[in-house]
Amino acid sequence: MEFSSMPELLSSFNRNARPSWVGFMLTFMLLVNLNVQAQTTATSPVGTRKTWGVIDGITIEGLVQGPSAAESSLQVACLFEYTEDDIFKSPPALPPALNGLVHLDEALKGQLTEIRKSGRFAGHALETLLLTPKAGSMKAPRVLLIGLGDRQAFTPELMSQVGAVALREAVRLGVSHFAFASDLKDAGIDSPTALVAEKVTQGIVGAYRSELYLKSKGLSTFKPVAKVTLLAGPAFFTTAGEGIQKALSSLQSN
Repeated sequence: MEFSSMPELLSSFNRNARPSWVGFMLTFMLLVNLNVQAQTTATSPVGTRKTWGVIDGITIEGLVQGPSAAESSLQVACLFEYTEDDIFKSPPALPPALNGLVHLDEALKGQLTEIRKSGRFAGHALETLLLTPKAGSMKAPRVLLIGLGDRQAFTPELMSQVGAVALREAVRLGVSHFAFASDLKDAGIDSPTALVAEKVTQGIVGAYRSELYLKSKGLSTFKPVAKVTLLAGPAFFTTAGEGIQKALSSLQSN
């Protein structure tokens, strides 16, 4: 059966019927477009918190919050190799009001940018630097910076290793609760949110299982990690949760 083209279909209606038909179609298309926009721009308010699951004694929690304002014993923040004003150029970086790295730099009185700009923290992949901010400048008493390397070479798979480094450093420091911010969107990388969250979760749990194995063999002693809080922006909380839950489901079966 051969189908008519849209112009041919419209011309088959009489002149009185055509305006109402076209109006109906335009209204329908507008409603569909508005519905799609509403779904893609849905946000979760700052402070939204949810436990996505518990695995190997660790509560995996999601929180809509920036790294400077999240309460934990250790805050992890991820950074690419420095380029001039990279976290401040919007776009591609998130606007200052929504940019966790900008807020972190403000809490540190500009020292985050100075450390990066001077090369004292180059941001090479998996490079780490531990900071102890002045008391009261932010919620966490210590900040662990983890490098992401060249932004042009970034792949989500790196986040498994980043998550593992975060967990091992938390164990080494003896903290029972740490917060993790990937900060990719803040830095202007349009990364797949769910996949990144999935990889981070896999890296954290995988590394903790290795620590538990070493402890069972008498090769390590450490304070258990009770909770990990994975931070997300208002527009990415739900999508990140999907990735976290996918990782937990896969890890629970292994």
